[in-house]
Amino acid sequence: MMGPSGSGKTTLLAILSGLLKPDAGKVTALGQDMWALTEREREHFRLKHCSFIFQGYNLFSSLTARQQLEIVAQWGDGASSREARKKADEILDILGLLKKAHLRPGELSGGEKQRVAIGSALVMHPKVLVLDEPTSALDPIAAEEVLSILHRLVHDLSLTVVIAEHRLERVIGFADRIIHIAGDGNAKIDLPEIILKDADIAPPIVHLARALGLSDVGLSVRDVRRMTENIRNTGKDVENVFPTLGAERILARDLTIKYGSNVVLKSLNATVRAGEIVALMGRNGAGKSSLLTALVGLQKPDSGTSHICGTASIDLKGKVRRETVGFIPQEPSDLLYGQSVVGECAQGDKDNQIAPGTTFALLQRIVPSVSPDTHPRDLSEGQRLALALAIVLSAQPQVLILDEPTRGLDYQSKALLISLLKNFAKELDRAVLIATHDVELVAELCDRVIFLAEGEVVADGPTLDILLSSPAFAPQVAKVMSPRPWLTVSDVMRAVAE
Repeated sequence: MMGPSGSGKTTLLAILSGLLKPDAGKVTALGQDMWALTEREREHFRLKHCSFIFQGYNLFSSLTARQQLEIVAQWGDGASSREARKKADEILDILGLLKKAHLRPGELSGGEKQRVAIGSALVMHPKVLVLDEPTSALDPIAAEEVLSILHRLVHDLSLTVVIAEHRLERVIGFADRIIHIAGDGNAKIDLPEIILKDADIAPPIVHLARALGLSDVGLSVRDVRRMTENIRNTGKDVENVFPTLGAERILARDLTIKYGSNVVLKSLNATVRAGEIVALMGRNGAGKSSLLTALVGLQKPDSGTSHICGTASIDLKGKVRRETVGFIPQEPSDLLYGQSVVGECAQGDKDNQIAPGTTFALLQRIVPSVSPDTHPRDLSEGQRLALALAIVLSAQPQVLILDEPTRGLDYQSKALLISLLKNFAKELDRAVLIATHDVELVAELCDRVIFLAEGEVVADGPTLDILLSSPAFAPQVAKVMSPRPWLTVSDVMRAVAE
């Protein structure tokens, strides 16, 4: 299921899974009219037969990963403690989480929590699985593993899977059909090659096929690679232009962070300069979010220091903090407390001492579809992120730090975000640090990549060098054009033109 941010994808998923009653029409699952059931019967039916996994992956904060799955198996299937433990461990093993089964949500990364949420649905072996952006917090390798598991279940157990996803490059190879929801609420259902032939929303390889005038849409790297052999042989390499960097804005020296006996950062060193956009990448649980919270002063390291614009991170408070560093965490709703979008924006104008209406005008540039009277909790994941981003950017901080900034954003909103961040860093001479699994964003936006593994920097260099050296983290266009050093559609078109 694809469509712009706020177009109604989550609403349709909720209707399909019996969480929301439609104003008109009828919904059946496995032949059962879900709204003919009592509330308790409907809840049990969903749990056992038609599971819905939310964008926000709701988990019990006091339970371990294993207990999250055990309680579902016991309550939904009447399994004994021993049976529930066996079922839970089987699913955790499939999802690569068995070694972390004893950890609670607060001790897991965002991507690991997302896999626990998926596991809590799979433990019931439902016939229908409805997922809202299931890979948004997963690194490319984990996303591929989860989608491959779902694909295998579809073929081996006749599972039906409905996925709403913005990162089409991840899921398009698994999709049998696409439901395309337009911004006006109309929907079209057809084969991927038909929907993507002229849809404005499409993964990079489809845009590449269109730009090169290829005869087929090209839904896989393999297909497009076959059609572009001549271009790889004749295209000219394009010179990379590196930014002129200013003063040091972010500095981490010998940072070490521990959670109990678990060391998540090990004597880490890193710098980011003015005018530079740097991506922080790595597998789920590598320590990215811990590093960001330490850099902005929200977490005191066990040893080592971090500075923003020459001030110790831990000393940044109040107005000075807002003007020095803007930070958006993995859950943007943590920054939102108002009763309406316009109320949040007005408070942002007041806090940042800027002209009334400035923050809302910036929000309208990022996501024009947001209604000013909507409660922030009623916004889609992407719209909440855009609102938080508008509030933080309106303060014009010297440094901007973002944790997974493209979760829930469609391609158009992502393009606007790229334009905003480039303007912020290059024209205003500010520093931007982004923790992300979105390799397509990194290819389009970032000058440099810092790659973490088990709390240590294992690679630090120009984006082109780092992404091309890692097949798993390479963008789609780079996989199609390998071994040529082209990361994006625009790189290929420049190479062809020259």
